Amino acid sequence: MTHKPQVKIPATYMRGGTSKGVFFSLTDLPEAAQVPGEARDKILLRTIGSPDPYGQQIDGMGGATSSTSKTVILAKSEQPDHDVDYLFGQVSINKPFVDWSGNCGNLTAAVGAFAIAKGLVSADRIPENGICTVRIWQKNISKTIIAHVPITDGEVQETGDFELDGVTFPAAEVVIEFMDPADGEGSMFPTGNLVDDLEVPGVGTFKATMINAGIPTIFVNAADIGYKGTELQKDLNSDADALARFEIMRAYGAVKMGLIKDVAEAADRQHTPKIAFVAPATAYESSSGKQITEGDVDLCVRALSMGKLHHAMMGTASVAIATAAAIPGTLVNEAAGGGDRDAVTFGHPSGTLRVGAAAEEVNGEWTAKKAVMSRSARIIMEGNVHIPGGTF
Repeated sequence: MTHKPQVKIPATYMRGGTSKGVFFSLTDLPEAAQVPGEARDKILLRTIGSPDPYGQQIDGMGGATSSTSKTVILAKSEQPDHDVDYLFGQVSINKPFVDWSGNCGNLTAAVGAFAIAKGLVSADRIPENGICTVRIWQKNISKTIIAHVPITDGEVQETGDFELDGVTFPAAEVVIEFMDPADGEGSMFPTGNLVDDLEVPGVGTFKATMINAGIPTIFVNAADIGYKGTELQKDLNSDADALARFEIMRAYGAVKMGLIKDVAEAADRQHTPKIAFVAPATAYESSSGKQITEGDVDLCVRALSMGKLHHAMMGTASVAIATAAAIPGTLVNEAAGGGDRDAVTFGHPSGTLRVGAAAEEVNGEWTAKKAVMSRSARIIMEGNVHIPGGTF
């Protein structure tokens, strides 16, 4: 036998919000993968089953969607007054790369639970019963996130009656606070404007709000691009031409936001920015058959992730929605009816979600203090992932 045996690496498969991912403790990874680089990326790609030209990730843990092609690496925090360092890797399905350019807000809901279970949170910070406040340092974007994790008899309480549209079964509620969610290196609105004209050669010119809060996001009006804002995955994801138009719009928006210098670079930066379209509150039937009435929501939002319409809403994009909705004059705020607001309920393909944000204007610049939302999380499986020898 000339082929090397498989390597076992301790791992936990978790759902966080409307996403799933493979979680690792940094110290459990092979030594070569405990630092950023080729070895780490190769291990994560093989774990998930990428690159897969069939687009199915059959030979790995991935589920062939952006929501299920995710990895997380956690370690005791090196930052003062934080418990855990959280690094997120979005694994491409059909290309050999891992995108480290942004956070996953949904999987954030599972970070606190994993950190507690793996001893990354000091025992004196965990109550016997009540809420454990886990202080998370998000390494991709250098931001603080606070997760409020329920504890029963000294252990994480995963079961409960909290329902989250996009997740079939109820679970315990985890409240997440994204502190100072805007990019600290520049303006929350990189162009300096609440609304810009986004010129996309061969496609058109569109009004756009481009914001960096939670994750860089480009918002356009649904009506301006021929949509209602009530579309489901089946309405877009089988339309290759439509997806290609969204991708080229995303690429030109990324250039205008200063995230890349040339549109060609967008192919290697699939995770950020996101592109989404908004519309005033409208009744529709969600993907589960649930009837959403006009009175249930303030606006409708649809967002694309990794080139496809998301089945619900990315957590980080929810932060962007909440923050933009809090600022009068943005397309998101106008779609919600305008005016001052500190919370918004939006409709997405799987149902509705309420998110809150605090934003203020200081010396002509808008800043975001925090965004808040509720999610849930649970362990699905724990043990080892097996990586064929010679992978890294």
